[in-house]
Amino acid sequence: MSKVYDRLEKCFKQVREKTDFQPKVALILGSGLGDFANEIKVEAEIPYGDIDGFPVSTVAGHDGRFIFGYVGSVPVVCMKGRVHYYEGYAMEDVVLPTRLMHMMGAEILFLTNAAGGVGDDMEAGDLMMITDHIACFVPNPLIGPNPEELGTRFPDMSEIYGKDLRELIRSTAAEKGIDLKEGVYCQLTGPSYESPAEIRMVKTFGGDAVGMSTAVEAIAGRHAGMRICGISLISNKAAGLSATPLSHKEVQEAADKASAKFKTLVREIITKM
Repeated sequence: MSKVYDRLEKCFKQVREKTDFQPKVALILGSGLGDFANEIKVEAEIPYGDIDGFPVSTVAGHDGRFIFGYVGSVPVVCMKGRVHYYEGYAMEDVVLPTRLMHMMGAEILFLTNAAGGVGDDMEAGDLMMITDHIACFVPNPLIGPNPEELGTRFPDMSEIYGKDLRELIRSTAAEKGIDLKEGVYCQLTGPSYESPAEIRMVKTFGGDAVGMSTAVEAIAGRHAGMRICGISLISNKAAGLSATPLSHKEVQEAADKASAKFKTLVREIITKM
């Protein structure tokens, strides 16, 4: 048994000592988006700090707990706050929660984040469905010995964000009258915001939004056989595209303003999964 899988099993055992809840959907809430947890009919909660060996969120806007419950009739495990590579964690730690939620039984990974808008049509407050991602600027979470219990050594990434889930998101947004952008998300390391030159590079590479999470979790989830979908809240124009200096406060304020439509869209999507 690999060290990675052994650690996962130890974390899983501790979770099962606290709850036997079986989720179908794993939902990760990004910066400023934790209020969606109020939409869940809660069955159990586990602070990350109660799981030995589990990475703990250190960023404002990331509460740091698993919430188990129902959105409509769909059983969900929700991460109210994620951990990031820039917090000093090894990439193995960053994707451990994703792998653990899969071990709990989750078949679908629903990723959300706050991101900087790079595309010409991206404005603060927009919601963008992730159609693909660029992850070559951060360490791949699959580097190192491959835990065969989780997936193959060389997993295919030609369709990370599944067509069926993308169509579900698209049709649900149209049904609810919510304007939904679509685009490619690019993950950089952070924690500093990107320079204008870096944003020009991302745009040249085909990126529409940029952030500090999500893509590595999608890779780990896809490696484990999960179905993946994602939505970015565009919290600001990226560096060099706006006269306003970037700040984490701006991210949280944009999330607050877009909260109602974000919660409506995510809730309706999950109820149809």
